[in-house]
Formats: sequence, C-alpha cells, structure tokens
Amino acid sequence: MSQYLLAIDQGTSSSRAVIYDHDVAVVASAQQEFPQIYPQAGWVEHDPDVIWSSVRAVISEAMAKVQVRASDVTAIGITNQRETTLIWDRETGESVYNAIVWQDRRTAERCRELKEDGLEAQIATKTGLRLDPYFSATKIAWILDNVAGVRQRAEAGKLAFGTIDCFLLWRLSGGLQHATDASNASRTMLFNIHTQEWDEELLNIFGIPAALLPVVKDCAADFGMATDECLAGEVPVMGMAGDQQAALFGQAGLDVGMTKSTYGTGCFAIANTGAEALSSNNQLLTTVAMRLNGETTYGLEGSVFVAGSAMQWLRDGLGIIQTAEESEAIAVRTGIVDEVVVVPAFAGLGAPYWDPEARGAILGLTRGSGREQVVTATLQSIAYQTRDLVDAMAEDGIAPSVIRVDGGMVANDWFLQFLADILDIVVERPENIETTVLGAAYLAAYQAGVMQDRQQISNDWRLQKRFDPKMSADQRTYLLQGWQAAIDRIRTHE
Repeated sequence: MSQYLLAIDQGTSSSRAVIYDHDVAVVASAQQEFPQIYPQAGWVEHDPDVIWSSVRAVISEAMAKVQVRASDVTAIGITNQRETTLIWDRETGESVYNAIVWQDRRTAERCRELKEDGLEAQIATKTGLRLDPYFSATKIAWILDNVAGVRQRAEAGKLAFGTIDCFLLWRLSGGLQHATDASNASRTMLFNIHTQEWDEELLNIFGIPAALLPVVKDCAADFGMATDECLAGEVPVMGMAGDQQAALFGQAGLDVGMTKSTYGTGCFAIANTGAEALSSNNQLLTTVAMRLNGETTYGLEGSVFVAGSAMQWLRDGLGIIQTAEESEAIAVRTGIVDEVVVVPAFAGLGAPYWDPEARGAILGLTRGSGREQVVTATLQSIAYQTRDLVDAMAEDGIAPSVIRVDGGMVANDWFLQFLADILDIVVERPENIETTVLGAAYLAAYQAGVMQDRQQISNDWRLQKRFDPKMSADQRTYLLQGWQAAIDRIRTHE
C-alpha cells in the first residue's frame, strides 16, 4: 500500500521536493538552487527548462534517498512562486519566452496607462488586486505583443498560459492537464474572485485570448495523473496552492483573524478573513486564501518584494557576508542600528506604497559606518516593512495579537526578536518553519483522504519558540520615524 506524500515547492530561487509519511512528518527532502536572469534593469526572468530540470532532479533525489517508488506515493501536492508567467506551445510543450518573474517591473508603463484610463477601480473591484506589474496579466500581454507570432498563435488556440503550478502540472502529466487552482488564479488579475471565474471584461482590458487559460479547480482536487519519468510510475496530483496561501494552510491559519508572515525571497503577510472578501482602504490585496469543497476562504495580504533576497544581495551582490546565516552573529555583535537605514526597494515598493519606480537606498552613512551596520540595517528593514503591512491591516480592521512566521529567514533569533519589538506583537515560530511545502502536502493529504479533518492541521501545529516584545515605546517610535523618513526619500510619487 502507498504510505507517502510528495510535495513540490517551486520557489523563486530554488526548487524543493519533500517526502512525507501519512502522519505528514518529513521522511526525505532535496533542494536545488537555479540562476536568476536579469536582462536589464527591473527585468527578472527564469529559464523554464531549467526550472523543470530542477524539479525533476529534486523529485528523483528525494525519492532515491529513501527508495520510495511511485507506487508508494499516495498523492502529490504542488506549491509555487505566484504570478510568474509562462506561455508554451500546446503541441510541443516548448515555452515561447522565458518565465517573467513576479518581481519583474517591465510593464510599469502599461500599468500607468491603464490607471490613466481610469480602469484601476474596476480591476480592483473584480480581482482584489492593485494595478501593478507584479501580477500576471500585463506580463502575459507583454509576451503576446513582443514575441513575434505569439499573439496570432494564442488567438488560434495553439498556446497555453500558466503560472508555475500549471506549467509543472502540464509537464508532469505529459501535456494532458492544463489546470490551476483558485489561489493561483486569483493572482493573475484576470480572475473574478467573487464569481470564481475568468472574467471576460478583464480579458478584454488586457487583450488576452480566453483560449490561453487553464481550468480553475479547488486547492484540494483531482488534478490528474503525473506520469513523468522522474517518478518512474504514475502518481495522482491532488493539491495545489500558491506559496503564500500554502504557507497559511501549513501554519494552521484556518480561523478568521489568524495571520502568518513568510520570509522567503519576499515577505508576505496574510490574514484569514473567512467568507468575507474584505476590501482594503490601505492598498492591501484581497485574495483567495484557499478554496476547499467549493467554498472560498478569503485573505487580506500585504506583499513586500524583497526580504530574503536582500540577504542574497549582501552575499552575492556586495560580497560582505559569506552566508545568510552569518547575519545573525553580526547583528548580535552590532546591536540595533539607529542611524543607517537600508531600503531594499530593488523591485519597487509593494504594499502599502505600490511604487514600482522606487529604487533601493542606503541612508545615514558616516565614516564610522561599516559592513556590520549595513548587514544589521538590512535585517531591520525587513521588520520595518512588515510593520507597514501590519499597520495597514489594523486600519482595515484586522489587528492580530500574534503572528506566526515561517520561511528560511526565521531561523534567525535576533531578527525575530527585533520583529516582535518593532511590531509590538507576539511572534511565534513553529517547529517546522518550511510551512509552504508542508501546506502543499496537507492539501494533497486532505484530498486523498489521508487526513480526514482540517482540524488535524491545528492539532499538528507545534510552537518552537515565542518572541515577546521588549523594546520601549520611545525607541520603537524613534526607529520607525527614521524608517518613514527613508521611505519618503525614495518614493517617486505619493
């Protein structure tokens, strides 16, 4: 009998596969980084075939570690970097262009034109999203309009669009399945989150043929059979969700008001708002948190484009640290930095500012400033950005007393204590900080009947460490004033 689950986490900088047993405990895992492509300033791409190769490699490696065969695996769950956009040929499976990554800002001018045409309110009402290059719609339109012959092929029904989840499902199934889930669909800016359907008016606004689009299913659903040779057999795909929604699921964020913040490449905070698609007055996003058994749960989300990638920049761009883990020891030695402020707006500013033209800066440098101040200030900047999101949520009526955190950065105790201090909120770190891939496994387990009740997720959640705020109100206010002054310096518009 099958006794395992396979979860695939295809992220912005790496791909991962994890084998779980039926108690959703980790049995084996494998991870592989892959290169980022920066054709010019503000553009970010991935090679689709490199992504696919990395996913196949980690699946094979993880299964080989414990000699798991396809017949041993009950179901597959997939989670993915959201908004990243691919278009491929339905016959050959070959992509017509590189994947345009969620961080890419090449369509900022097109978004500005649509705003000037007065379309932002209509788009926001239907999708819950800001009119921003972040989302898939203008990326799709850019490929259609800038790659020779693609629009004609799309209109003839010869091409398929998908976010990464959809692309992986297509490849895993040998081209037999073209489907996505409601959480990923809700990030395209083409999906009406109230009717739960692709929206004809939105397709017309962005000039996108409906023939490109996948079928939209629940997050736990029958997505067909994975038959790729990396599995050496057949395994049903039964769970799918965008990375942030999967992390909310993995953090047992099943009740209204529960909030999680993930620190991966970016930082993303989502609060569960239940059956209500709460509209933000503070430029947060209304999104599909999950759809199970045909019932939609909504979330209020704040998106920060740069978090862990700022640490990668310190390591790979500036060369002032050898590993991201080194930053904790540096911050412990240095202590809180109150003069130097780093604003890592490498891909513009996300919520609550939505300024795609803003660029990063290091402010307050003196002759006494050195690498340790810059490293510590970069860690602090990620906490400040989270505070911006939490303040916006509070103004919209969601004021969490506890935030559950996950992602690679939260192994850093110094960062989490500073985060709790700046938020003035309790921060909880679970025993398993890789809750994104865990959420994908839970979804597959739920659909496969391995997990009978969602309550099991809450029962399984375990606290590893709690961080209580300790900073004085005066110091917090002083630091936040310095952060806001730095933000005001780099913003290109109000």
